[in-house]
Amino acid sequence: MCGITGYIGFRQAYPIVIKGLQRLEYRGYDSAGIVTYNNNDVHVIKTKGKVSDLVEAAKTGSTTGTLGFGHTRWATHGVPNDVNSHPHVSNSGNIVIVHNGIIENYDSIKQELITRGYTFESDTDTEVLVNLIEDTKKKNNCLLGKAVQIALKNVIGAYAIAVFDKEKPDEIIIARLGSPIAIGIGEDNNEFFFASDASPFVEFTKNVIYLDDEELAILKVGREIKIHKINDDSPVTPYVQELQLNLEEIEKGGYEHFMLKEIHEQPDAIRDTFRGRLLVNEGIVKMGSVENHLAKFTNANRIIIVACGTSWHAGLVAEYLFEDFTRIPVEVEYASEFRYRNPIITRNDIVIAISQSGETADTLAAIKLAKSKGAFVFGVCNVVGSSIARETDSGAYTHAGPEIGVASTKAFTTQMTVLALMALRVGNAKGTLSQSMYQNYLQELSLIPDKIASLLKQNDHIKEIAAIYKDSPNCLYLGRGFNFPVALEGALKLKEISYIHAEGYPAAEMKHGPIALIDENMPIVVIATRKGHYEKVVSNIQEIKSRDGKIIAIVTEGDTTVRDIADHVIEIPETEEAFTPFLTTIPLQLLSYHIAVMRGCNVDQPRNLAKSVTVE
Repeated sequence: MCGITGYIGFRQAYPIVIKGLQRLEYRGYDSAGIVTYNNNDVHVIKTKGKVSDLVEAAKTGSTTGTLGFGHTRWATHGVPNDVNSHPHVSNSGNIVIVHNGIIENYDSIKQELITRGYTFESDTDTEVLVNLIEDTKKKNNCLLGKAVQIALKNVIGAYAIAVFDKEKPDEIIIARLGSPIAIGIGEDNNEFFFASDASPFVEFTKNVIYLDDEELAILKVGREIKIHKINDDSPVTPYVQELQLNLEEIEKGGYEHFMLKEIHEQPDAIRDTFRGRLLVNEGIVKMGSVENHLAKFTNANRIIIVACGTSWHAGLVAEYLFEDFTRIPVEVEYASEFRYRNPIITRNDIVIAISQSGETADTLAAIKLAKSKGAFVFGVCNVVGSSIARETDSGAYTHAGPEIGVASTKAFTTQMTVLALMALRVGNAKGTLSQSMYQNYLQELSLIPDKIASLLKQNDHIKEIAAIYKDSPNCLYLGRGFNFPVALEGALKLKEISYIHAEGYPAAEMKHGPIALIDENMPIVVIATRKGHYEKVVSNIQEIKSRDGKIIAIVTEGDTTVRDIADHVIEIPETEEAFTPFLTTIPLQLLSYHIAVMRGCNVDQPRNLAKSVTVE
């Protein structure tokens, strides 16, 4: 949830850390703080609000020093305020910590520390952890690294932490369990960077180490990074990767918001996800991760898809794709529910886990549960080196590039892209798709990026519709078949960024309750493409019209029937029914975006939300 970043080396740390926090603010933005160290002085500045508020607060404080780290917060323990903001300092003032995650047994530890004379200013679990580390260091008369290791063995929960001790000011301790952390390595180990993802240090180094769960690293300038397992202190050989990230990818590129930029990046993001996989001229799908395990897919009794939020909606689309193309039964589960019941999983099942960040806590827990039952687990995620990428048996990356806007857009369409390619390849291998159908689908799928590009030209038309309904208190989204998940996703987008109450329903379910809400003030978005139960949806539209509902219809180009009934029409290009979600979702993303902007909402950082949900 939260974002942490830091630096130790020969440069001034403050500008590096502040820039890093600005890039990580999508992970949390209700408070921020920074610590710097210079000439035996520890300077902590922290405040409620955004990183921009921290910059203002820092103008009156000391920020010099070649060691520093910072934190941008999404509150879990304690309301957002100056005191609960990170970094947190131990009672002695010597040890400083930033923390992304949650310590579940913090209260019992806190009570024990209170009996030992410790006092607490904040309501956070993190202040408990830093004092536990200090207490451990005193009791065991050990160095900071050993104290952190011992203390972490006594906590339950998830964490990515950075810890500094002014008594040993030439090193920083990094550790993780369940929450991500990346370490950037300067030339000849003369400087080190670390962050919740690699974006804060992309312009400084391309050499990066991603810590695995239960690993602790010691960063000391001029020396190689030492990594140990927390549980048994066994050494770990660092695996240095080349960072595949460009600075331009994490800037707005002239767009007003990251979300709008990312909506417009979707044609290229899908092409990048196709690259090397969809070979239309050869008439094949080539995915090594699927090919290497093709027998498992073709012989699977069942596919279980686990995900959260928008990724869950991509999983619902995949259910239609896999069942239609492969005739394998598919179940789509909320990871948060799947992990806490006693699901029936066998060795003949395949579990597909979907996550943009690759760090979603509930999805990671669902993966571990599925693996413990013997299932083959396949991951679909966007972030190279993420926990899900390492935890699964196999998987495929989407190539959406960094997605900074909290409301997911290009991650959704690239997830559908990977899942469609998988379903097509497995259907071809099983023989449940005829060769002619297979070739037709490949050809049609290859045209989707260009069709999305043409749809984006309707931005101004969609903006005009948004202006009419920006003050509506409620909105209903209806779709059938492949587009029922798109109705759910459209409603989620509107809720997330404009704070308008919205619900998605199968169109036929309207008569089973939601129709009671329809009046002249209720906008209803209906996905009514020519392919896919068209006549039934038209009937639903007639029922809405007879009750004076305001209809925004997503239709196929050239449609006249719905145009004559609806109040507003947005046309999409013709495509196969299975691929209509790629197109119908685009106008819904733009509609939500423009409504949110007109309402004065923070589109990229909607209230109470964080991009990567790394705690339960």
